Amino acid sequence: MKKRPGNSRGKNVDHSDKILKILSSNANKEYDYKQIVAKLDLNDTKSRNEIIRDLKILKSNKKIVETEPGKYFVKAESQDYYEGTLDMTSRKTAYFICEELEDDVFITTNNLNHGLDGDRVKVYVYKRRSGKKSEGEVVEIIERKKMEFVGVIDIQKNFAFVNTTNVKMYTDIFIPKDKIGDAQQGDVVVVKIDEWPKKADSPFGSVINVLGKPGEHDTEIHAILAEYGLPYEFPAEIEAFAQNIDTSITESEIANRRDMRNVLTFTIDPKDAKDFDDALSFEKLENGNFQIGVHIADVSHYLQEGTILDDEAYERATSVYLVDRVVPMLPEVLSNFACSLRPNEEKYTFSAVFEIDQKAKVVEQWFGRTVINSNQRFAYEEAQYIIETEGDDTIPEDISITGESYKVDADIVEATITMDRLAKILRAARMVDGAISFDKVEVKFILNEESEPTGVYFKESKDANHLIEEFMLLANRKVAEYIGKQKKTFVYRIHDEPKPDKLDALQALISKFGYSINLKSKKEISTSLNTLLKDVQGTKEQNMIDTLAIRSMSKAKYSTDNIGHYGLAFDYYSHFTSPIRRYPDIMVHRLLQHYLDGAKSADAEVYETKSKHCSSMEGLATSAERDSIKYMQVKYMQDHQEEEFLGVISGVTEWGIFVEVIANKCEGLCRIREIKDDYYTYDEKQFALVGEISKNILQLGDEVYVKVKNADLVKKQLDFKFLRKN
Repeated sequence: MKKRPGNSRGKNVDHSDKILKILSSNANKEYDYKQIVAKLDLNDTKSRNEIIRDLKILKSNKKIVETEPGKYFVKAESQDYYEGTLDMTSRKTAYFICEELEDDVFITTNNLNHGLDGDRVKVYVYKRRSGKKSEGEVVEIIERKKMEFVGVIDIQKNFAFVNTTNVKMYTDIFIPKDKIGDAQQGDVVVVKIDEWPKKADSPFGSVINVLGKPGEHDTEIHAILAEYGLPYEFPAEIEAFAQNIDTSITESEIANRRDMRNVLTFTIDPKDAKDFDDALSFEKLENGNFQIGVHIADVSHYLQEGTILDDEAYERATSVYLVDRVVPMLPEVLSNFACSLRPNEEKYTFSAVFEIDQKAKVVEQWFGRTVINSNQRFAYEEAQYIIETEGDDTIPEDISITGESYKVDADIVEATITMDRLAKILRAARMVDGAISFDKVEVKFILNEESEPTGVYFKESKDANHLIEEFMLLANRKVAEYIGKQKKTFVYRIHDEPKPDKLDALQALISKFGYSINLKSKKEISTSLNTLLKDVQGTKEQNMIDTLAIRSMSKAKYSTDNIGHYGLAFDYYSHFTSPIRRYPDIMVHRLLQHYLDGAKSADAEVYETKSKHCSSMEGLATSAERDSIKYMQVKYMQDHQEEEFLGVISGVTEWGIFVEVIANKCEGLCRIREIKDDYYTYDEKQFALVGEISKNILQLGDEVYVKVKNADLVKKQLDFKFLRKN
């Protein structure tokens, strides 16, 4: 006999969560059991009795208040309401992140209530059932993180939809007919959300910009920038303002500065660099020590606070380095000309000048505004040649930035060799103190005139890179230390220790390759991480393990609250050396001059707000840069559809394996259902796919052969066809 539907038989049901949700969403409003029964749409006797029981239990546990017999409410101040941000997953669910809560709170799709990724929201947090983690429900959207989205428009007869390429955007956007603008079917567009009616599945929006057709180069690059709200050109009024700035070098201004025009000075930069924001000067002193100056473009001299140009630079906060172009923080007239420390041109600089002994110890230091005249411009390759040949003064034609062989002055050769020696001492000392050496191989593309990728090469840091790096680190550290010890408000670059759970996850993954890290102490962690990074150099798994190790670290950020820099092993650290491309460096220059002038400590709250903005913009720029690399990788592989590639398995999930091609570091997915030589299932413990019949294992680090199956430029995704295990 069939059981009748309903609750008349069976186990007792606990309605506490639902009752609390009803009472909490209408705090301070009284309800009796009948109203709650009606809200829950329950009308059988058993459910009614259970609700009466649960109300009494909640009252006895002081979760709710009984105002008079049978009437209950939740006090507003006792509600489990929190404010924080949403972090969407790709599965249309989210986690709620709140500083007041120890753990992130899971939110189901049904409980998002129109909340989107990054939104600041108010959430009601409740326990699902005993022993289970808390869940939440969005009850109010306080502030949208973004209102503009990029996607492809699908135009119907009386309306349109825009489908975004963002995996964290779980809904399309409805566009009324009169808000389509000039968009044509299939265009990539920027759309702005205008409203989201309560009962509508999708938000309503309007097209504000048409970027072009999917797959076209400029369309996709502009789409990447638009996705992160990054501009790709300066407004006309900003360009006009910049053009009118007086960039002349005057005797009256020189008189206010330390004149270092006659001191030997040179720059070392990438061969394709257009802006040179740092230079080094070198002088031997009579006592056997060296005077080494770190000279930084004096951007703050031209960029005055309160101007529209300064507002624009602050909003951008950083230059964005995409594969085929740079989106600068400052207009070209400043970044490539007035501020750029070009050879044989007098330039205003902000300098950190050190007296350093033979053992690379700083004996004296001086900070202040200077004027310089650079004697020489080097590319990294040229400086490297001098270092490797131990002083050969003739730069060969094949590495010369002039296109022909030339001789370098003997004093510049000597300066390069000496500073390389000192830099190596500084670097070794950092490593002893616990610094971590992340010299990750960078993938670079060879582009033709149409910005099409025609080849790939790998960029590695060598001695010349380390020379510049060490003296920039020295200046950044000493400036931060100088202000930090005065206990005055300053903008620091901080880096927290890695979280134990992330290190545990890294340990589990690298163990598959026979590596391990010592997690006993802070010092042991950094030592064993360095050993790991050294051991993997030149191996097939290097890029993957380098990436995993970096991901296990905390993210560096800007703050007025100094906690030191874990990765560099510095107690004090700031960004002083790149003001052409980073706004925090401009803030550091201004604050340093402010204190050199004897002024009192600046407002910490103001600078903390600015620091947070700069950290946020840096994150967006990094994401855009990463997307542009993915796009170029897909574009490059599009032209190699018929080739076999040897790759290494870089990730294993229940839906397939990620394979990184060894020759060019391009990564794509082989879907599990398309691996045909067996029926594979995912083994979580082994991070592997296991064949049902053959028991064949595909795990992290295995070498496999693949072919390009699909290269999607719009989604920036590569799909590989699995051929065989090596």
